[in-house]
Amino acid sequence: MEIGKQFNCLSFEEYFFYIENHKNYSDFNTLGLYRSITENEKITIEEKIKIRELANSIFQKTFDFLQIKDPWTYVKVLTLGLELTEGDKAGLWKKIFIAQEKILKDKRIKHRNFGEYSKHNCGYENCPMNGIMIKQGSQFAEYEMCVGNVNKYIQKQKSERRKSDRKSENQIIEKELDLE
Repeated sequence: MEIGKQFNCLSFEEYFFYIENHKNYSDFNTLGLYRSITENEKITIEEKIKIRELANSIFQKTFDFLQIKDPWTYVKVLTLGLELTEGDKAGLWKKIFIAQEKILKDKRIKHRNFGEYSKHNCGYENCPMNGIMIKQGSQFAEYEMCVGNVNKYIQKQKSERRKSDRKSENQIIEKELDLE
């Protein structure tokens, strides 16, 4: 069977039903489940915490591996309902880094070419290479000048040209109206 809808559209009761019966659904995705807990606006913080606790009781290993696969989601789900200071955040990230090293060592993984670490992320939102799977240390991973960065300059020139065209168009229309 399939769930047939996105997790972030589920109600509190539906979360419990699908988590408890997860083996019956071929499209059940634990990463999607944890991401949806933070994204779902239909449920309250208290309900999100209860859903997290139920999910962790069933998927604890998956949740722990989330520290490596998607550490931002891990932090968001772990800190639901908590107000953190900068010191708390720094301490949490330090613990996550230590846990990541331990998990990688225990699983004998000598690379991080999966999850968030395998994707190109140069920091520019409009970069066409964002999200592409890239081997760490490759030319693409180290390449700072992406196509998206060049396009910014071209887009600025194009917008300036269009702006001047609009101004001249308005001037032509005004002149024609004055002549009549």
